[in-house]
Amino acid sequence: MAKAEIESGQCGFATVVIASMNGKVCSLSITSDCEAIQKLASELTEVEPFREISFNQNAPLTFEMAAKSCPHAACPVPVGIIKAVEIEAGMAVPADVSIKLSKAS
Repeated sequence: MAKAEIESGQCGFATVVIASMNGKVCSLSITSDCEAIQKLASELTEVEPFREISFNQNAPLTFEMAAKSCPHAACPVPVGIIKAVEIEAGMAVPADVSIKLSKAS
């Protein structure tokens, strides 16, 4: 299993993603303080890893479904979901990601 713990920033919502391979699909368990992500979690229960990591054929299902439930385009949760999937599918090693934001002077 792979786990992503996501602190979304100013909104203060926390999300935990557990990804586990089940044959060729990746099952997802997503818990969140955010109502929009809770809605996404109820609908996004499994994905195909190769579709999630590439824009070559179609947009990742995670992004398609997030656009329907989450009104905030800059939400980091969809990317966190995809990162957990790629780690669980053996397509990446676990490594923290970071975006540091500030006002430029």
